[in-house]
Amino acid sequence: MKNTVTLLLLIISAVAFAQKTDYNTKKGFVAEGYDVVSYFVDKKPQEGKGKYQTTYDGAKFKFSSEKNLNLFKENPTKYIPQYGGYCAYAVAAKKTKMYVDAEAYEIRDGKLYLFYNSWLSNKLEDWQKGDTKKLQAQGDKNWEELKQVKK
Repeated sequence: MKNTVTLLLLIISAVAFAQKTDYNTKKGFVAEGYDVVSYFVDKKPQEGKGKYQTTYDGAKFKFSSEKNLNLFKENPTKYIPQYGGYCAYAVAAKKTKMYVDAEAYEIRDGKLYLFYNSWLSNKLEDWQKGDTKKLQAQGDKNWEELKQVKK
């Protein structure tokens, strides 16, 4: 019994103190409040509405419709942007977190990637001009180290 109680306390401590993924919620929501399902269903980003929102893994998401909210709830990991919604190019090439323009995106291999974009620098273009497969692999590796570090 004593061993069971000790084990239970260790498990509870591990869960309570485990860090969660650091999602890019600069505007209060992942993907700047855009509907992450819309990238896949509508083939373009749609702004989320306040009445359709949920929290997953400690991060808030907005949706453009109840249908998309329900699709997300059925399989959230299918729709969550890679690298917590930070700029995919920055994570891969610079091993750093950079905010994004939610309208600068790519769906590759069934995954959503978001990118920084300004009039001076379009990281989506840099991503597509480079060796994208290599960038994806490097991004995945870098994200393992970055995902729990708060920006």
